[in-house]
This record gives sequence, C-alpha cells and structure tokens, in this order.
Amino acid sequence: MNKKTSIHFSAATLNDIKALTTIENRCFNIDRLSERSIRHMIQKGNCDFIVARQTKDIIAYILVLYHRGTHLARLYSFAVLPEYRGQGIGELLLAEGERLAIERDCIYMRLEVHTNNSSAIRMYEKHGYRPFGRIKNYYEDHGDALRYQKRILHRENQFDFMPIPYYRQTIDFTCGPASLIMAMQALDKNTKAERSLELQLWREATTIYMTSGHGGSTPLGLALAAWRRGFRVELYINTRDPLFLDGVRSEEKKEVMELVHKDFMAQIKQTDIKLHYSNITLAELETKFNQGGIPLVLISSYSYTRDKAPHWVVMSGIDDTFVYIHDPDEDTESFRSDTDNIYLPIGRQTFDKSFRFGRTGLRTCVIIYNK
Repeated sequence: MNKKTSIHFSAATLNDIKALTTIENRCFNIDRLSERSIRHMIQKGNCDFIVARQTKDIIAYILVLYHRGTHLARLYSFAVLPEYRGQGIGELLLAEGERLAIERDCIYMRLEVHTNNSSAIRMYEKHGYRPFGRIKNYYEDHGDALRYQKRILHRENQFDFMPIPYYRQTIDFTCGPASLIMAMQALDKNTKAERSLELQLWREATTIYMTSGHGGSTPLGLALAAWRRGFRVELYINTRDPLFLDGVRSEEKKEVMELVHKDFMAQIKQTDIKLHYSNITLAELETKFNQGGIPLVLISSYSYTRDKAPHWVVMSGIDDTFVYIHDPDEDTESFRSDTDNIYLPIGRQTFDKSFRFGRTGLRTCVIIYNK
C-alpha cells in the first residue's frame, strides 16, 4: 500500500501539542519550537498550522505565518518524521501550504533555510523557490540562512523588484532615518548603512517632541537631511500647519514643535527642494517612482500592526494590484524576521487608506532622486 494515499491533512489543535513537540525534538537539534510557542500558534497565531496524519498518528506538519494587512505568507517551520521521509509527504505538505496561502490572496511565499540543509534546498528549488538573500549568523549554531521566495499567485503586469538594500532600524523612534538610509543606498552605493548615520539623520530630522517619549522624524527634516547629502528632493505635504500636534497636550511641547517647524521651513527656503502643498495621489506617487524617485512615505500602520503611531516606510515597488514597501520596523515579536519586511506587498486600496496619519489626515512623503 502506498503510504501517501493514507495521508490526510487537518488544522492542528491543542490535543496535538504533545505529538508536535515530539516531532520538533526528533527533527531539529537547534531552533526548535517550544511547547509554549506551539500552543500560542494554535490559539492566537495569524497562521495556518497544518498536520499530516497517517491513520491517527501525526507524522509531519507545516506552519505558515501571515503578515496582517498584507499579501505575504512565510513558511516558518516544516518537519517530517525521519522514517516517513523520501515518500513525497513533504512535497504534499508544501503544496497544501501554498494552496492555503493562495486562498488568503497571498502572492509570495517566503522562507529561510539553513545553508547546510541541502535536501530542503533541493526540494524548494524543485518546486520553484528562488534565493533572494542571505542572513548571516541566523541560527542558534551561528549558521547562515538563505532567503527563498516563490510567487504563488500570478497576475498580469507582475512587478520586477528594484534593488533596494534593507536596513533595519535599531531604535524604536528611528524609522524615518532608517528609511532614508535604504533610499540613499539604492541611489548611491557609497552610502554606508551604519548606526552612526542612523542617529545622525535622526538628530537632523527630529521634531524634538512627540506625544510621548523621544521625538520622531518630520518630513521637513528628512528632506533637508537628504538634500544636504547631495540628493535631489521633492516634498509633498497636504497642510501648511505645524505637524504632529494631534494629541500633544503640553503647551510647552507644542511651542517647541512649532518653533522647530518654522526653523525647518526657513532652511528649506534656502534650498532647491521642491515643496508641494498638495494631497499627492497614489497614481502620482507611482509616476514619481517610475521616473526614478524613491518615496519615503508616512503611514499609519494600524492596518497591519495595530499600532496607531506614525511610521516611515520606503516604497520599493508598485504594480496594478500592490504597493510594495521596505518596512524598517524593529519588531521584537520572536516569530518575525527581516524577510517579512522587504518588498512587503500591500493592496493598493489598503495602502492608500494607510497613507495618512492622525485626525487631520496628514498625507506626506519625501521623494529622493539621484544626485
């Protein structure tokens, strides 16, 4: 009897935790999913956790994570018991994971795999996965990980990636400087992505105060920082009022922020930065991108992080269906990696809705071009 014919798939339940923990311990020497992590994924994870059973016994599983509010899936973990390998069960599970991701309208499946895992690499490449990066010192044994991805949902006019290096912010209030570093690196290979540059850009672009904690970067300050480094800059803002005053109760803070705003405006008038007081549309943003500009866009990331704070990202691509971003967010959630934050596909309508912030609907972006 062909063992594959008796295999069936189902969603993991709490009753499967013991069996899944056993699979982890038998299949992996490092980077195992803990019992607590398995329980979390089953109960609260934004994921598909699928087990493969032969009769009543669980012999394999696949865990696919989803990036909320986007169209990206990530194969987080995948295991087949040793005695069942070589029978095509892994390939069946992989196909099932892709099917479920397509049902959620995901266009890419991404994953990381240890450089020493030659059998897994062969299987992924056989089924259309292609390498697109490497992460050094990724695993507990200090081994490197290869990033792979596959386009699982095909549409007309597919987007070809523009090469934009990724830089992850190192502090929770430096998303603007980190985004600017990525854009500058894409346009000038001599730009060195260093933490000292990240902090220097933050000092140049900060508003001094936000509603609480350290100051965030204003579009005026980011535009000036890019211009000082020789880039051509366009700046779009849909208001002439001082920015980010929503929710600031302290009159002292408001006064300081207004003074900083006026000073930035005075500096911009001494430059050739093109300042537009307009509500730039997504179609206009697409045109600027296709003309060689790289937009830094201020968004409200609530739709995919549930965080209402203003957040800077880099627009890294656009097609008829999706806007792609590089998100520099320093995410402390243990199940996320930088692989989730590059060329992140967001539906055009969702992105357009996120492309504003606060009660006043602030819509702003900084577009930089080659020197």
